[in-house]
Amino acid sequence: MSFMTGGLVRLSEVLPSLPPSEKKIATYILENPQEALSLTTHEIGKRSHTSGAAVIRLCKSLDLKGFQDLKLRIAGDLQKAAVQGFRDIELEESPFSIIEKMTSNSIQAINETAELLSPDELSKAVTVLQNARTIHFFGVGASSIIAQDAQQKFMRIDKSATAFTDFHMAASMAAIAHKDDVVVGISFSGNTFEVAKILELASRKGAQTISLTKYGPSLVSEQADIRLYTSKTKEAAFRSGATSSRMAQLHVMDILFMCVASQQYEKTLTHIDETREAIGFLTKYRKKNFLMKNHR
Repeated sequence: MSFMTGGLVRLSEVLPSLPPSEKKIATYILENPQEALSLTTHEIGKRSHTSGAAVIRLCKSLDLKGFQDLKLRIAGDLQKAAVQGFRDIELEESPFSIIEKMTSNSIQAINETAELLSPDELSKAVTVLQNARTIHFFGVGASSIIAQDAQQKFMRIDKSATAFTDFHMAASMAAIAHKDDVVVGISFSGNTFEVAKILELASRKGAQTISLTKYGPSLVSEQADIRLYTSKTKEAAFRSGATSSRMAQLHVMDILFMCVASQQYEKTLTHIDETREAIGFLTKYRKKNFLMKNHR
């Protein structure tokens, strides 16, 4: 997938949090994407009853390099097939229909997340994770599952990693964080107070901080040196959108892990083989004990 897409996703996801003038421009572009491709910043400002300067500010709010960057991404969006949108399950829906809807929702969340990931921010994250003395992952609730999964992955390639789900334990860790440590705060909403505070504490100790939140400004991302985003997805009655957001968070962690692993390819293969052999040894031992017990 080309990274030159995601303009419309960025606009729609950040729309509610934009200041009035930028919101007018975003709304105009979302309603007239094809027409916007042929306009200058001044013309966009005029048609949205704002200004060319406000268009530039909007591009900065979107973490883009400029209006040309936004137009290239919108052009890429318009070339894609139309998506159906996130769909919630309904009363007494058939298993076949639920399979189709949940699969579609997860695929869309992952695709939109890929469009929102900044290669520059991702590269920065990979560099600090490679050089980290210890990587500390922290999330609350459903995000704690992402933290634990990330810890397990990075430990398998010989990276010292922790995953805290208890706020007080995480605060104790942050209080003694080393400048060579990396603290990764995970919060889908981006407004989890505990996660924001842990990143703030870690920053005070000089540790590098990374946030993983839904796209847009948030309490958590404001405390991070490096900001990674997932698609917002759309909440619904049965929260199938929230299920898809978890898939998107796991996807970002998998990308981070693979990027770090690829930079130390030979070492990674060795460590994966060693951990696989260790698990195989334990499984064989457990199976042997089981057979001995059943033959008594």
